[in-house]
Amino acid sequence: MKSQAIRADLLMLLAAAIWGFAFVAQREGMETMGPFLFNTARFFIGTVFLFPIVWYLSKKKKTQDNKETSTKKLLFAGFIAGLFLFIASSFQQVGIQYTTAGKAGFITGLYIFFVPLIGIFLGQRTGSGTWLGAFIAVIGLYLLSINEDFSIAKGDLLQLICAVFFAAHVLVIGYVAKRMDPLKLSLIQYFVSGILSLFIAVSIEVITWQMIVDTAIPLLYAGIMSIGVGYTLQVVAQQHAKSSHAAIILGLEGAFAVLGGWLILDENLSTRGLIGCALMLTGMFLSQLLPRLSFKKAG
Repeated sequence: MKSQAIRADLLMLLAAAIWGFAFVAQREGMETMGPFLFNTARFFIGTVFLFPIVWYLSKKKKTQDNKETSTKKLLFAGFIAGLFLFIASSFQQVGIQYTTAGKAGFITGLYIFFVPLIGIFLGQRTGSGTWLGAFIAVIGLYLLSINEDFSIAKGDLLQLICAVFFAAHVLVIGYVAKRMDPLKLSLIQYFVSGILSLFIAVSIEVITWQMIVDTAIPLLYAGIMSIGVGYTLQVVAQQHAKSSHAAIILGLEGAFAVLGGWLILDENLSTRGLIGCALMLTGMFLSQLLPRLSFKKAG
């Protein structure tokens, strides 16, 4: 059991690293195509990447899970997960046009605070550590994103909204991943997100084949690594981890995003921004770790 937990932690850490560097690919992709076309392509690439794996494993074990009721539940769960993934990734991809990869990664990482906060509305208990962590994280967000006139940059605000929906996605995956085939669930959610993104892209964006050719490298990384590998690692790992615990490790993508932005895009944060990132990371961890201590005292 302990080895399963360690394995799950390592898989989620790998997913966080993949996602962090994906912010670089997502930022680069916005130079040559619209955000919804980018999401359409990467989700479909992820679907194509995963489909033969799911088909092979399903054919190999040909089990008793092919009941109609199970299929309906799987399709419904995949649709709900895909819907939240579509909304979150849409806000993220639109917002990343107006901010840096590093800032986008750190602000998106606030979902590890929103996971227990949303849990309150679902009847889950939380401790004072959540509120202490939130206060520290908000100070960090202020230093990172709030301007002198107390306005928040457009891109940073969109990343903040995206963090709320990613938190909802983590909670959904945490609930359903233990109850059904994680790879099939991943496949369905990617396809749903791709279809929804395609509908918006066709409606409001210019689409040409040359755009896809010019964006091939960012798309392949975002599609195969971020979608095909990263989100699948998340679903597989969350079979053996609590949503709040998973959120701590997955939230490290912000640190990897800053590293990737610095190494590849030559992005630099000011001293104020670095302090803000440090406070946000501290606040996010406190919001996850301290409630556990308060529960033990209460017991």
